[in-house]
Amino acid sequence: MNELVQRLSEGEHPIEASLRPEKTATALKENIDRGYIHIKFTNTEGGTDLGVRLDSEASVFNEADFEHQTGKVHLVGNLTLNYVKVRCIADVDLATLNGKGHLEPVEQ
Repeated sequence: MNELVQRLSEGEHPIEASLRPEKTATALKENIDRGYIHIKFTNTEGGTDLGVRLDSEASVFNEADFEHQTGKVHLVGNLTLNYVKVRCIADVDLATLNGKGHLEPVEQ
């Protein structure tokens, strides 16, 4: 298995919602509504920014109050990283737009 995938699959890692042009809970909500979000694993060399197609059935949004920027979201989605199919699982705090996350290799 690829070294980066292996490392991000072991334990929890610091992440942040990578949002443009501004890093706000509203921008996060817009990305969620589109079904696609960028998650950045911040503890890799230079950071690893991943584009994740969200799985709306596996993700949880009912603890989030986007208007007041409180609560958290549980984001789950699939992508391919370095030719390895993985599932990204991340919990993001709306107040900071930071959280914890990890990857799970998907059997092919």
